[in-house]
Amino acid sequence: MVIYFLRHANAGQKHFSSLERDEKRPIDKVGIEQSHDVGRALAAIGVKANVIISSPLIRATQTAAIVAQELGHEERIVTDEALRPDATFEQFKVLLGRYEDKPSIMVVGHDPSMTEFVNKVLSNGAPLEAVELKKAGVAKVEKELRRPAILRWCMTPKVVQKIQSTSARRSRPKTDSK
Repeated sequence: MVIYFLRHANAGQKHFSSLERDEKRPIDKVGIEQSHDVGRALAAIGVKANVIISSPLIRATQTAAIVAQELGHEERIVTDEALRPDATFEQFKVLLGRYEDKPSIMVVGHDPSMTEFVNKVLSNGAPLEAVELKKAGVAKVEKELRRPAILRWCMTPKVVQKIQSTSARRSRPKTDSK
């Protein structure tokens, strides 16, 4: 199974005093741009997710929707409590079990849980601090039954933005054919 771990895009500063209001905090202008950039970058490298699963919090579902649109993913986005910011790795493992028949899934969530989950998948549950997912960061992990997981790549939003901004330009200057 291929797991794409995606942390939600920028949602601005946390100005809310209550948990209920924080759950409704949307992505901001920068977050919208980040979501489109990461979605286009993933589409450009051929990423396909059989299922996209998001935290039920607004900023995660918005990120997931924009990325899904850029990928051409036509199925509905599934929400799952196991991707909330306070979710446990045990809850996440149960989620993975429900989708073990899918060749690839994308999970969209928050920190600290997303960084913890990617590291624990890589270490088979042991403490590890090899990967840090920034907002709108994405990592590809391959996990086969009874085998160690492998981190194939991890992109920060700055890397994605740089790829997007330079991909429109030619890598070599145009030459005169005379």
